[in-house]
Amino acid sequence: MKKILFIGDIIGKPGRTALATLLPELREKRGIDFVVANGENAAGGNGLTAVIANEIKKTGVDAITLGDHVWDQKGFDREIDTLDYVCRPANLPQGVPGRKYLILEKDGFRFAVMTLLGRNFMKVIADCPFRTVDTILNEIHHLTDATLIELHAETTSEKTALGWYLDGRASLVVGTHTHIPTADGRILPRGTAYLTDAGMTGPYASCLGRDIQAVIGSFYDGMPRKFEIAQEDIRLCGCLVEITDQGIARSFEQIILPMSVPASA
Repeated sequence: MKKILFIGDIIGKPGRTALATLLPELREKRGIDFVVANGENAAGGNGLTAVIANEIKKTGVDAITLGDHVWDQKGFDREIDTLDYVCRPANLPQGVPGRKYLILEKDGFRFAVMTLLGRNFMKVIADCPFRTVDTILNEIHHLTDATLIELHAETTSEKTALGWYLDGRASLVVGTHTHIPTADGRILPRGTAYLTDAGMTGPYASCLGRDIQAVIGSFYDGMPRKFEIAQEDIRLCGCLVEITDQGIARSFEQIILPMSVPASA
């Protein structure tokens, strides 16, 4: 059996502080074998840099996934290929930099990680996630014992559909992007663990990680504002799944850990 922890979207410095504060003890206490985290909002709330990726890795994260903000930080397209523990969405157009998937290994157990972009209400051009995941799973089936598929998507219907589509072919299908933890974590009939959205790792006294009043004001009068990272009620959110050596999920647990220490953006 192997224990896999997936951590939802890391939001700026508060999210990174939550990782540094909570993850080492959590990993040791629960005997976690692999930690995967979405880092696409880790750099000031938008995108990722090599420096911040390395900071995240030092907290105990084995693999970092990305989403629609993959290229938000200037120059990251030149850095991403140097980070062998980072994968960008696999269904981006052909020829873009970055790895389509990662294969982690521990004690002879091989664990594949990939992320896909949804296409409903998303601004980034992406190929069909269903066809893309079929292609990659066929390509790597002999290289891995278990697989985590992340769908970074706006709609619950697209995430749910992919979960059912991959039931029995992936160990865990987990959604990200909408920053709010959903309450539908479960193991599907053929042994795939599923969660529509893992939530965010960052400040929950916020509107999706941003200053509440700024977001309310934008909805109220339509005027543009800078949405600063919020600072209160910081939590680490995600899910913990136990899987067999054959890649079948045996247990699912939602993780929501509060952090009382303030963090600056």
